[in-house]
Amino acid sequence: MRVFPASIPLDGRTVIVVGSGPMAEPKARLFARSPARLLWFTGTDTDPVASDIAQYAEILRRMPTRRDLRGAALLFIAGSDDIPVEALARTGRRLGIPVNIVDSPAASDFQTPAIVDRDGIVVSIASGGAAPVLSVDIRAAIEQVLPARIGGLADLARELRGTVKSVLTKFDDRRAFWEKALRGKARDLVLSGDTSAARREMLRQLNGETTDRTGIVHLVGAGPGDPDLLTLKAARLLREADVIVHDRLVSQGVMDLARRDAHRIDVGKTKGHHPVPQDEIGQILIREARKGQRVVRIKGGDPFIFGRGGEEMEIVRAAGIRVEVTPGITAAMACAASAGIPLTHRDHAQSVTFASGVVKKDGPDADYRTLSAPNSTSVFYMGVGAAPEIQRKLIAAGREASTPLALIENGTHENERRVFGTLGELADLVVREAISGPTIIMVGESVAIAASTATGTDTKTLLEQSA
Repeated sequence: MRVFPASIPLDGRTVIVVGSGPMAEPKARLFARSPARLLWFTGTDTDPVASDIAQYAEILRRMPTRRDLRGAALLFIAGSDDIPVEALARTGRRLGIPVNIVDSPAASDFQTPAIVDRDGIVVSIASGGAAPVLSVDIRAAIEQVLPARIGGLADLARELRGTVKSVLTKFDDRRAFWEKALRGKARDLVLSGDTSAARREMLRQLNGETTDRTGIVHLVGAGPGDPDLLTLKAARLLREADVIVHDRLVSQGVMDLARRDAHRIDVGKTKGHHPVPQDEIGQILIREARKGQRVVRIKGGDPFIFGRGGEEMEIVRAAGIRVEVTPGITAAMACAASAGIPLTHRDHAQSVTFASGVVKKDGPDADYRTLSAPNSTSVFYMGVGAAPEIQRKLIAAGREASTPLALIENGTHENERRVFGTLGELADLVVREAISGPTIIMVGESVAIAASTATGTDTKTLLEQSA
């Protein structure tokens, strides 16, 4: 270990930054929201200071005096022609202040690590000043796996530490308590944002009360398939899940992010083939949660957009089990972005409507009058098999047969395919192009923007042709 990443308490301390511009500003920003008193001496520089720092710092447009430096915890000096770097560093050291000279690790008493800040939890990555870019890249990787609210768990532990010590006098008993408290239900409550319930849960455990061993069900959106489009929270929940109940449309790349020892239950459906009925899926979620498991029900796209997430949430909640929903990037948004189709556009589409090409047996059909409105975008999920009906109903409701149309098959996957045409060609395009994979159908004037790129014809001409 070439460097030791010591943790310096900042409550009631003073941190001083000297200098201005892009070398000094990041150092000041580090402490802007900390409990330390931040003094930023900018010298003669009169440029405005970023508002996210100015509201927390004392900005002094001069050089610090010895009196200013006395008692400081840290001193950062960003050198420039008008900054007496060596003199300030000498004075600081004589006063017992650790000095950091920005971008000069050999001349500094310490280096600034890359920091992941979660309030009560701070992670530092140090390379001894040798490779700051590498430290930043490592920080980015840690940011992805560390929950945003994890610091709240540390704050709650700090708040209760004295109480726990007074109740549990033996070290081993305290350690056993914290292992359970910080890894169990209280942790889940903090990460969901319910700190009050987490505090009550910890106190129940401390008092020896029997706690509800029922687990939790997370309804999680897997996005359109590309694992890079998975949200950070969804990725974390996959890593923490005891049981994963997944659909056919959840890509292998997404599933590869899950714990290897998690129990996986495949409830995927294909057209006309539902090996696990919807009611049974709900019962699986209830059964696994009642075992005290963290259950992740992961679905392609977003759980609440044609993912039956609402039905599953209702049945699980009716069983008295807590449900949390983590949204995903729905296929329409991902496919539109991938193909360069703006779903709304000030000139061409003042609204967007999502519809399903497949409706519940004996259930209401989509409102094709709304879907046929001009200067709007209509997006159909599960529409390949119903393509002739979608085409017929839209035209019957007033949509012009010449309206631009796109079919995005296997959107965001390596085998994504885009087929452009017009509404009047929809049924023929599905047959001629042998569209068979998961496909989003988009109808509307704004589709012409992407079609123009694909065909080499400008958007205005395409719209004139479709008029």
